Amino acid sequence: IVATVTQVHHKGAIRDVGKAMGLSVDTINCLSRSLWEFTQDWHNGGQISSQGFDAGDAHLKKVLELTEQYVGFPRQLGQHTGGFVITQDRLSDLCPILNARMEDRTNIEWNKDDIETLGFLKVDVLALGMLTCIRKAFDLAKQYYGLDLTLANIPQDDPNVYEMVSHADTIGVFQIESRAQMSMLPRLKPKCFYDLVIEVAIVRPGPIQGDMVHPYLRRRNGEEPVQYPSKELETILSRTLGVPLFQEQAMEIAIVAAGFTPAEADGLRRSMATFKAKGKVSDWQKKLVEGMKAKGYEEDFAQRVFKQLEGFGSYGFPESHAASFALLVYVSSWLKCYYPDVFSTALLNSMPMGFYQPAQIVIDAQKHGVEVRPIDINHSSWDNILEEKTGNYCAIRLGLRQIKGLAQKDIQQLLTARTPSFTAITQLYDAGVSKAVIEKLADADAYRSIGLDRRQALWEVAALDDVPTGLFKGKLAQASEENIGLPEMSLSEHVLQDYTSLALSLKAHPVRFIREQLTKHKVLTTKALDLLPDGAAVRVGGLVLVKQRPGTAKNICFITLEDETGIANLVVFKNVFDYYRQQILSAKLLMVEGKLQKEGEVIHVIAEQLYDFSALLNQLNTVPSKKPRSNSRNKEATGKIIQGEIFPEGRNFK
Repeated sequence: IVATVTQVHHKGAIRDVGKAMGLSVDTINCLSRSLWEFTQDWHNGGQISSQGFDAGDAHLKKVLELTEQYVGFPRQLGQHTGGFVITQDRLSDLCPILNARMEDRTNIEWNKDDIETLGFLKVDVLALGMLTCIRKAFDLAKQYYGLDLTLANIPQDDPNVYEMVSHADTIGVFQIESRAQMSMLPRLKPKCFYDLVIEVAIVRPGPIQGDMVHPYLRRRNGEEPVQYPSKELETILSRTLGVPLFQEQAMEIAIVAAGFTPAEADGLRRSMATFKAKGKVSDWQKKLVEGMKAKGYEEDFAQRVFKQLEGFGSYGFPESHAASFALLVYVSSWLKCYYPDVFSTALLNSMPMGFYQPAQIVIDAQKHGVEVRPIDINHSSWDNILEEKTGNYCAIRLGLRQIKGLAQKDIQQLLTARTPSFTAITQLYDAGVSKAVIEKLADADAYRSIGLDRRQALWEVAALDDVPTGLFKGKLAQASEENIGLPEMSLSEHVLQDYTSLALSLKAHPVRFIREQLTKHKVLTTKALDLLPDGAAVRVGGLVLVKQRPGTAKNICFITLEDETGIANLVVFKNVFDYYRQQILSAKLLMVEGKLQKEGEVIHVIAEQLYDFSALLNQLNTVPSKKPRSNSRNKEATGKIIQGEIFPEGRNFK
């Protein structure tokens, strides 16, 4: 496999430089947390000040200067994700070879870019997590529904699938589950397979930077006529309504309209290569513009074509690549549409992948009518599995793999000894299951089938230390502890512990328990946003799921919040982000004030003020805690204090 030279990024750079310059661990951690992908202008002094640092400190200035210089330096020689080199004779006669960490795997020592320059044949065999998910889904469909599915025999162009996709019901679906894709789907409204090819390709930095997205949508929706500057370009651009979206089209335009030779067009394609930090497409500007002018095209049109092609310098998609991705989009959408139980189970068993965590996959499955059952020592396997049908679909039984800190090898003895089933915790101990694993199972509330809730199970686990191993066979602990009366845990405590142990809960959503306080202060549910008009002033809050600040978004930050009714999408402009940086970076529960923006089914909240309400989550634990101290750096430190948390005085919110 080809090697690749990994480069130093901002977070690693600040850590390395900070250590070398003698900064404390706490200082380095604070800088690293604040200097992440959001902060392209991270070295700005005002932003450093917002983290409690003195922007005028000479030593800190030097640290930041060195960090900025260090970013981009080679860090280590790594293994390419899938670049295999093929040679006619022995490869070792041409370049040095070393052993990779994986058994029976070798690497050459030369970088992938050098291999291309030398003209070696390199074939990229890249893995996709969705292929694993689809394979597992096909296995489940065969086992529980008797279906023998393949990528080739999935029914094509099913209108129900396209209807689901057009409503952006695509959580977990390959490629079109991101925030940007879900905003595009109701606008594009795919009706056939080639529409999915367009969808995959159009939400990319190349088309976005090249201003290709809006012209295509306007033409598709009949808002502007489809026009071609010449008959020869109509042949090239007709399938994309006159807008170049694919690398192949860029090469054809260069040949037909600018007189490029095929070799020169390939050079243009290489300059638009995917994943290049800085493409070299601008080197071809003069030749392209002059060539098009010589063939009778207006200079203004030639410059616009170049601007569109220049967008590919960051990321442009070949049409063949988009088509192969679109096939996986359709297959995963079909599975989600007709077998959400199968799809969700396969997705959970293929984690980590995609934009969403298991909690959101589980919630989405429940919304589609699938029953999801809790982890249990007598019913759960390592993987998530399907059980008997309840309604239209099979029930999903959560697997032991969902428990944090539990490895598959840790529970082999449990699964082997479970014949027919356990009746007491002591039986697990006798079977050789370690106490640490038994305790993790208790933390996950996995003993319900033997009549123990989380607290009772933890009590019995603690009692295991009092009895020598092998002296009991399941009854001793029960006999010794049967008269102990333990206070019951509240539902909110169980939910808090579920999220701590599993990162999800089937019992309730955390925001449900603070809804009364939120409603009192006019904080709406996310579902209520559907009923309000465009431009309404709103307050909405929820758990922070996703934070993104794409390079193509002009420093706009996109945040997705989740409450007990659904999700809300926030748009945070740069000035607002800079002011509320601390809240955005640190909050687990975020409340936002802003204006509603609605365009058809696409709903956003344009954020104006943001508040860190994470302290409210502490109320899920009914054990009394100290009131949090006032933080002078918190922008929300004005307003009414309700049970230790701050609610700002507001405008006339809906």
